[in-house]
Amino acid sequence: MRRLKSYSCGEWVTGRGADVVLASAIDGSAVAGISSEGLDFKAMADYARTVGGPALRALTFHQRALRLKALAVKLMQQKEEFYQLSRETGATRNDSWIDIEGGIGTLFTYSGKCRREMPNGHLYIDGEPEALSRNGTFMGQHIYTSLQGVAVHINAFNFPCWGMLEKLAPTFIAGVPSIVKPASQTAYLTELMVRRIIESGILPEGSLQLICGGVGDLLDRMTCQDAVTFTGSAATGLRLRQHPVLLRNSVRFTLEADSLNASILGPDALPGTPEFDLYVEEVAREMTVKCGQKCTAIRRAIVPRSVAGAVIDALKQRLGRVVIGDPGTEGVTMGALASRDQCDEVRRRIAEIARSSEIVYDGANDAGWLQQTTADGAFLAPVLLYCDRPLESAEVHDVEAFGPVSTVVPYDDGAQAIALANRGQGSLVSSIFTRDDAFAREMVAGIGAWHGRILIGNRDCAAESTGHGSPLPGLIHGGPGRAGGGQEMGGVRGVLHYMQCTALQGSPGTLSTITGKWMRGAKRLESDVHPFRKTIDELEIGESIVTGWRKVTLEDIEHFAEFSGDRFYAHMDEAAASANPFFQGRVAHGYFIVSAAAGLFVDPAPGPVLANYGLEHLRFLTPLNPGDEIRVQFTCKQKIPRETEDYGEVRWDTQVMNQRGELVATYDVLTLVAKG
Repeated sequence: MRRLKSYSCGEWVTGRGADVVLASAIDGSAVAGISSEGLDFKAMADYARTVGGPALRALTFHQRALRLKALAVKLMQQKEEFYQLSRETGATRNDSWIDIEGGIGTLFTYSGKCRREMPNGHLYIDGEPEALSRNGTFMGQHIYTSLQGVAVHINAFNFPCWGMLEKLAPTFIAGVPSIVKPASQTAYLTELMVRRIIESGILPEGSLQLICGGVGDLLDRMTCQDAVTFTGSAATGLRLRQHPVLLRNSVRFTLEADSLNASILGPDALPGTPEFDLYVEEVAREMTVKCGQKCTAIRRAIVPRSVAGAVIDALKQRLGRVVIGDPGTEGVTMGALASRDQCDEVRRRIAEIARSSEIVYDGANDAGWLQQTTADGAFLAPVLLYCDRPLESAEVHDVEAFGPVSTVVPYDDGAQAIALANRGQGSLVSSIFTRDDAFAREMVAGIGAWHGRILIGNRDCAAESTGHGSPLPGLIHGGPGRAGGGQEMGGVRGVLHYMQCTALQGSPGTLSTITGKWMRGAKRLESDVHPFRKTIDELEIGESIVTGWRKVTLEDIEHFAEFSGDRFYAHMDEAAASANPFFQGRVAHGYFIVSAAAGLFVDPAPGPVLANYGLEHLRFLTPLNPGDEIRVQFTCKQKIPRETEDYGEVRWDTQVMNQRGELVATYDVLTLVAKG
């Protein structure tokens, strides 16, 4: 039997004392022993803060993102090793794909989103500057900086790879080191993946440590610069949340707990419609993927009372095709629960729900369901229940059987469907299967406040839908109430959880220097050399030009209308334009103004500027009449070099003014500019 080790302070350490034996979910044989006794948890926290933190914060966001990408590539090359060991957790190949490649895919996603949506620096700028004074000499700007502590991630047994990686990715991008504590039952798979991560040498030393076993007194060492995340039961999460040190030091705590998720079938989704078939398939899939051991699984199938019988019959037929057994055996579609103890727990929960519900299908009664299993394995057949009077039942809304179990719950009208869904007291996810958009809108308005994510499924998106139970890196994963009240992932939102938001106040010039992003009111740097003739390395933030003038004529307006096909009356009809409350006669097209402005500030010769790839924040502020003149003030606002390319992004503040000094249009021009 292999003894699992913890990775602490740069070394692999074996716990002292007697090991807890971790058994295979397939045949009950010993897979590994686990113990964290003897670990110096204070030293681990200090090592993360003094070694891992500084090393991470020395890297820019983009440099961290590229490390994640390199790690994802490396892990993907080693995935078959993880698949082989994952079998011992009871997972089929398809189950393991979600855990292993889904987790690695989260690293890829965060790497890409960071490089697209965050600067190549150390500060994240939140929103636009706030004007705090009449003359613009005193400004405000929200920024985010990396916490200077450690993130402790306490994970659940059902996703030993994905559960670690979906938390590690945003934490790493934020520049905060992690200490990972996997659930003991499946920690052997997490330990293997962490071994391969450490061996790769891709992550800075101290940015990742591992605890195999209990957390000891680690939570006693937490400070206001630290964060703790927990995925697991609501009861355990509540105890951790009330830890006196976490409360006293205002330690950031994220809880993702069990959840009685619902899926609602619309009244339009009658038997024979694609939506009905999609619904049945989704409920069955959520019952059987990972043996229903998913915090996002469908526990309550809320359906119109008139079709409840048809839904039950269809689910019984679909569940009857499930083949239970050793995941390594060809043809098996559902493996085992994580442990025999978990099987016993699920059976107890089924008995509780059955106090007010009827078991309408038990796969254990199907002849031969145990043929592919072993007596010592943690196998449990799917169980479907029906609750005829759900408004009077507490158990169906309060008790979660964390396994291949779901209950069909009938509703009489839309208001009742909303009430039943919300009786879950806060859920990670709900889904609505309907092609009636009005019904979907009614449901979203009614249940949105009680759910972290809502999927609307129908024939229009079915081919590409990721399904009810799949959290995605770009969307938040979490929910209110009994689901924990926390949020994970969600793209940049997940990164910001490990950063401190600070409101800066000062002069535009000072704030521009601090943030690396020029703001109006800061000093402009004028040069005899056109900024389009400079590489991104040569350009300075605030470098600016003021162009010459161009008069706008009636012929310009009419030519643009003819050329573009835009003959809106405000440009072509003097009387109608004069009657418009915003204009005093015919006006120039907004897009003509943008085009004419480009003609004023663009240097046409080939050079460092490679391409214009967009405009942002375009606003037209003052109408331009025939005879008016315009000129442009064009300022280098922000530079974002790309680590792996020979160019970067330059953002230019663009102000178009008329002869009276009025602002006609304002926007940012985005260009790609070569490096020096």
